[in-house]
Parts: sequence; structure tokens; C-alpha cells
Amino acid sequence: MRFLIAGLGSVGRRHLRNLVALGERDIVLYRTGKSTLPDDDLEGFPVERDLAAALDRTPDAVIVANPTALHLDVAIPAAEAGCHLLIEKPVSHSMDRVAELEQAVARGGGQVLVGYQYRFHPGLRQLKAWIDSGEIGSIVSAFAEYGDYLPAWHPWEDHSRSYSARVDLGGGAVLTLSHAVDIQTWVLGPARLIAARSQVVPEIAPETESAAILMLEFGGGTPGVVRMDYLRNPKVHRFDVVGARGSVGWDEGTGAAFLRSTSPAREVVESPPPGFDRNDLFIAELEHFIRLVRGQAEPVCSLQDGLRTLEILDRARGWGAPPSGPSEMVS
Repeated sequence: MRFLIAGLGSVGRRHLRNLVALGERDIVLYRTGKSTLPDDDLEGFPVERDLAAALDRTPDAVIVANPTALHLDVAIPAAEAGCHLLIEKPVSHSMDRVAELEQAVARGGGQVLVGYQYRFHPGLRQLKAWIDSGEIGSIVSAFAEYGDYLPAWHPWEDHSRSYSARVDLGGGAVLTLSHAVDIQTWVLGPARLIAARSQVVPEIAPETESAAILMLEFGGGTPGVVRMDYLRNPKVHRFDVVGARGSVGWDEGTGAAFLRSTSPAREVVESPPPGFDRNDLFIAELEHFIRLVRGQAEPVCSLQDGLRTLEILDRARGWGAPPSGPSEMVS
């Protein structure tokens, strides 16, 4: 199996290291050379600066890991060429051209996996299993929170000019920290955006929002709140759901999921296996992607899943004006 990795920033290099760890060596790198990281760990792999030349090497699978606003520039031609795609989250920075991507995928016949790797977290999978089995009854409300201090992400570069802080590259807390939205819709189902408010903090990210709060509504009117920011240090990433007969929750800090049931009364805490590490999510994602390419699995996060989340994000990015009314159901 031949892989093409498009974009060799931090996440592209993580995928490269993990592919090698999984025994894959037939890997081509497509890059512009704008990464601020040294090139030592890229030695020994063929590099192309032109996408057409990279696709002429006939990769079976393409990992789209360049800046968000540039995803579709790679994904659409790769899909047309019949490649299977792992597209880093979110699918793009807006809904523009997503129909073109869908058409290219249909013509090319490849599979698509969107890189929301927290769907592979054992704690979140346990939480979802509890909800799906009715352990806490009908859902009353949900809250997801993702806060992480942007200046600490990449100490080797000026955080205010990193892709996460640049409008032209698809930065901003809403898009970059969108795991919090994907987790809610994965666990609870289709949602619509009711309201969104964001704030620019110039010393953190002068061009994009550094904090945002989204209000979602799930089927039956169940409310869900999502809070995202570039300000919290240490990092905060958690999710909890209240039901008619109890509650469930998850915290990335411990990795554990908890269940507190009132009928019958019981409390359960499920921790990840010993030695569990965040990189295990990316390894599990790549293992799943390889099975997908081989026709042995269906995508855990499909293109349609990713586009449902992107539609919410795209609507939420109009943070300056008051909402004109509820949006249509995103289903």
C-alpha cells in the first residue's frame, strides 16, 4: 500500500511516524516547504513539490494534513484520482466546494475518513455505549468544553502567526477545537445551531476568535452547550451528559468515563488501559484507515459525518451578529 502525506507540519509528521511504527514504508511526501520544523525526520522519503507529480506516483491513500483552508485543494484531485482519503479535521474552513469534493469522491470511488480521532478514545466509547444502552434514560442536556493555551502548542514558532491563528489558513478556536462539537453529535446524533458567540483576544490570535460558545439543539429539543477557547492553561477537555435517570461524563485529563445512575443507584468509573497515551488515538485511527482502504471496515467518521459538523462550524463563525433565528436541522 502506498501512502501520500500532504502537509508536513506537526500532525503530518505524527502520521508519518505512526505509519512507520505500523510497518508502512512506501510513503511519499507532498509539501510546500513552509513548515517551521526541521527536516531531519523526513530523510529517506521521496518528496514532491507538485501535487500532480505526487499523484502520478499512484498512491492508494492520501493523508490530507495541510492547513484547513487548503484541504480541498488536495482532497478533490486526490479523490478524482481514486485515492482513499484521511482528511484531518475539520474537512475544510467553510462549506464552499464541499459539493465538488462529494462529486469527486463519487466519481473516484475511494473511501473517506475524517480525522476526529477522539472517536477512538476508550473513555468516550464507553460513555457512548452507556447512553446507547439507555443507562441514564432520556437525555436532558449536554455540555462539552475544550480549552487549550495556544501559545504553548508550538514553542518553536510565533503562535500569533501559526495556522491556528490565521484567517487565510482556516484558523480560529471554532474550527481548530471542533472536536468538542463532533463528540456531541457523534454521541447524541444530529443537531442544529441555535446561537453562537465568539470573542477575539488580540494578544492570543489577532485575526481569529480565541473563544466561542455554541448552543446546539438535538432531536426532541435537547440542548447542548459547547465552549472552546485558546486561553486555558492547563488544558481542559471534557464532556458530560445529564439524563432522566443519571449522568455520564468524560475528562481527557484522566481519560476516565463515569456513570452515575439514580435508578438503580450505582456509580461506575472506567479508566483507559494502563499506559494509554494520546498518540494511541492516532495509531488506532491509522489502523482503522488501513482496514478501510483494504475494504475491511466502514469509516468511523465518514465524510457525511464530517460535513454535518462543518455545517455547524461554518454557521457558528458569524460570531459578531445576533442570531437571526434557528438554523435548519443539520442531519
